[in-house]
Amino acid sequence: MRVGYSRVSTDDQTVALQSDALKAAGCDRFFSDTISGAKFQRPGLDDALEFLRTGDTLVVWRLDRLGRSLKDLITLMSALQERGIGFQSLQEQIDTTTSGGKLIFHVFGALAEFERDLIRERTRAGLAAARARGRKGGRKRKLDSPQKLAMARSLYQDKTHSIAEICATLRISRATLYRYVGRQNGAVGAADGS
Repeated sequence: MRVGYSRVSTDDQTVALQSDALKAAGCDRFFSDTISGAKFQRPGLDDALEFLRTGDTLVVWRLDRLGRSLKDLITLMSALQERGIGFQSLQEQIDTTTSGGKLIFHVFGALAEFERDLIRERTRAGLAAARARGRKGGRKRKLDSPQKLAMARSLYQDKTHSIAEICATLRISRATLYRYVGRQNGAVGAADGS
């Protein structure tokens, strides 16, 4: 069975163009969403995926109707392939039920993996360069001076102020206060910078 899925971003738009193309492509069942492609939850797509069975083909008018990022598309295609479900995009002429379509999609997958590897390498190189210049990663410490640390300890030991008041005054969380005070008492290891 050929199952069509269409999506528009706003109520002002209509799925008529997509629906006509999906009908012309021989779809027997239709699902649609009126929601931004950036949204993770798409009820129409979820219903279509639940409806699909082994041997069926999911058909879309264009790839961007199915997902915004190549990573999302590849994840979805992999899930369809594992279930024995084909995929066809009419505008891009991708059809994973054919050997040529499978090849094209595997090339897309390889390119996406290559892109992820490049991003990972650039991130590592940037961190190494920052460390070489003496910069450390992570968040700046809240109690970054001996005076602030002494004030936190003094307020905590005073017992006339509640923990909430101390945290509000110093603009720190309870966990941060306990971490620094606990370190003074030897109960906790080094502060993590929060």
